Amino acid sequence: MTETIKNNSDFLFIYEAINCNPNGDPDQENKPRMDYDTKTNLVTDVRVKRFLRDYLKTERQEIFVDMEGNSKVSPDTKLKAVIARSIEDENFLKTVFKNKPDYLAVYEKILEEKKNNPENVLKEITKKDFKHKEANYYLLEYLVKERFIDIRMFGSAFAVAGFTKAYTGPIQMNWGYSLNKVELIDSNSIVTIMNDDASTFGKDYRLYYSLLAFNGTVNRNAAETTGLKDTDLAEFRKGLWNCISAMPTRSKLNQYPKLYVEIVYNEGYHNGYFGDLRNYVTVKPVDGLEDKKVRSFSDLVFDTTKLEGIIRENKGEGKAIKEIIIKKAADVDFNEVY
Repeated sequence: MTETIKNNSDFLFIYEAINCNPNGDPDQENKPRMDYDTKTNLVTDVRVKRFLRDYLKTERQEIFVDMEGNSKVSPDTKLKAVIARSIEDENFLKTVFKNKPDYLAVYEKILEEKKNNPENVLKEITKKDFKHKEANYYLLEYLVKERFIDIRMFGSAFAVAGFTKAYTGPIQMNWGYSLNKVELIDSNSIVTIMNDDASTFGKDYRLYYSLLAFNGTVNRNAAETTGLKDTDLAEFRKGLWNCISAMPTRSKLNQYPKLYVEIVYNEGYHNGYFGDLRNYVTVKPVDGLEDKKVRSFSDLVFDTTKLEGIIRENKGEGKAIKEIIIKKAADVDFNEVY
């Protein structure tokens, strides 16, 4: 197995949403999620991870948190299906247990006893009194570290008997919020939603402009558990930058990445060394423009001076920062030379 990442890092990700609904709230008629006290727009980490997972699928990466066939399933149901397919593949089991012949022997004996019926084998190895759970956990670890990139990134918890284990994801993101005050579009338009020969009607809620910012972390200790590799992290950066605009739907169209800044720490420095990186970015409307009139990125003064200063002062030998990774849109000013 390839070595896991060796450094902790924190990242800032900012993208814009124009005339759309970045993340509907099912408890509020699917209106854009809002903090009404501050008039800021909210987007959950789950929404962004879904964008990323869907994008990774288009890149031919194997995803765990996904449909099983044409059905939505729980993580436990998905795991059972994955294990059943693994049991059916004799060559795959030999690959998994090539360094554990005793574990392979356990599975081969059960397969023989159950006449190679994967459903019956699954019932046997998920019994509470199954005596060879170490073989199960070895298989689970292999699946996590070698097959499913989304678990290597974000972790998962499993509650299937014989496979009960929680993997803390090395990549964590909190909810995003808009750096600007947003204005909902005053619209009474009605959309028709077709579902199995029946139709329902709902309002089409959107907002004019939202500049959304997320703070996240990449933790080397958690990476040792899930097996997150440098190549996985490169896929994460690429996917995060591309996924939102690359996976449009009617309500999510017109969303584009603006800035990604990752602070990679030297050995001995831990996540959150500088706190939430969003605290070092300020946004305000251009002179003479009211918050409610903001319609585009050019209507805002976007200032990253504080963040650039933190990087400049703390990068170098004997300091906290080892490396800075930056992606930016053409209309974003961010000093890349330190």
